[in-house]
Amino acid sequence: MLRIGKGFDIHRFAENIPLRIGGVDIPFDKGCLAHSDGDVLIHAVIDSLLGATGCGDIGTHFPDSNPSYSNASGRDLMCRALGIVPACVCINLDMTVFCEQPKLSPFRKAIEESVADMLSIDPGIVNFKAKTMELLGEIGNGNAIAAEAVMLLCLNAKGNPA
Repeated sequence: MLRIGKGFDIHRFAENIPLRIGGVDIPFDKGCLAHSDGDVLIHAVIDSLLGATGCGDIGTHFPDSNPSYSNASGRDLMCRALGIVPACVCINLDMTVFCEQPKLSPFRKAIEESVADMLSIDPGIVNFKAKTMELLGEIGNGNAIAAEAVMLLCLNAKGNPA
């Protein structure tokens, strides 16, 4: 059985916070204001994984009202999410980050490899893109960053490995 999941996340930028995208530290003067480490891309990937397997969403499993997730790394949240979902095989993962700055294309390969490592999948089935918002809205004004992820999984009708 093939299942598709889509994830989305957005965070405001704030000064003097490290910026981490897809588990990769990005040199920049701002980072994501968040309860956890604010890795907007990993949060979107987790939501796509949970959605494809019918396991809810990141806010249900890791609410920002729970102090145990304060400053939690995206890698830790991904590990926890993988423990929630039924066994499955990832066929494809497509990810996009929306921001004006910083420019993320120099980090493309590192981000793809980092996310693949977290999911224990082949980096060849992971694709990363960075897009601007053409100076429109909060993202275009440099006040926020957003990410989306679409994941195609294979699992059988009982949720067991394909």
